[in-house]
Amino acid sequence: MVTAVGGGSGQSLDILQLIINASGVVMAVLFLLICLSVVSWFIIGYKALYYARASSQSSRFLDTFWGAKRLDAVYQESDALADSPLAQMFKAGYVELSKVTAQGAQSAGGIHEGGNLENVERALRRAYTTEMTHLESLVPFLATTGSAAPFVGLFGTVWGIMNSFRSIGAKGAANLSTVAPGIAEALIATAIGLVAAIPAVMAFNYFTRRVKVLSSEMESFSNDFLNLVKRHFLR
Repeated sequence: MVTAVGGGSGQSLDILQLIINASGVVMAVLFLLICLSVVSWFIIGYKALYYARASSQSSRFLDTFWGAKRLDAVYQESDALADSPLAQMFKAGYVELSKVTAQGAQSAGGIHEGGNLENVERALRRAYTTEMTHLESLVPFLATTGSAAPFVGLFGTVWGIMNSFRSIGAKGAANLSTVAPGIAEALIATAIGLVAAIPAVMAFNYFTRRVKVLSSEMESFSNDFLNLVKRHFLR
């Protein structure tokens, strides 16, 4: 709905018209904020689906891992669970375990606790680091948007208010029709900054929690896998 402002200017306070008639700096600020918001919502949707698949596939992997009698069968099943960080850690640990097992068979000494076990542990740590990098990717952008967008919007607001006072000085009049459009234009920048920041901050906090949960599951699985190796493969 368009609300007319009394006075001689006849300007409209319709939000769309205020955005279209905004100054170049305010338009640039609004464009930047809209871009940040669009990218943030894309990341939110993408990471939400990714974490949902990671949690679901990790649950399936744990059921397979604890229900299987042979590790090679678990390795074959893990190929279909590409989004599960636990499955990827298991694959890295299993490959390294296969290598040290083959070396132990060739030397007729078996796998001994110490150097060989440390190789498996290092493989698990490398896989953990890789999976954490995947889990945390793109999420820092949400934190950047959440912290920077309000200040970018505030910059647009300050600039718009400066233009309003310049208009008042040029016209030599300070009535509602002179001040209202510029102030309304300026406040739109702050509003859009908050619209971009609030979902980004909420999503960042939620995703950070999801990453911590998956990280704890990976650490627990790493300990369980190493204990299994100690019990069944070490001499």
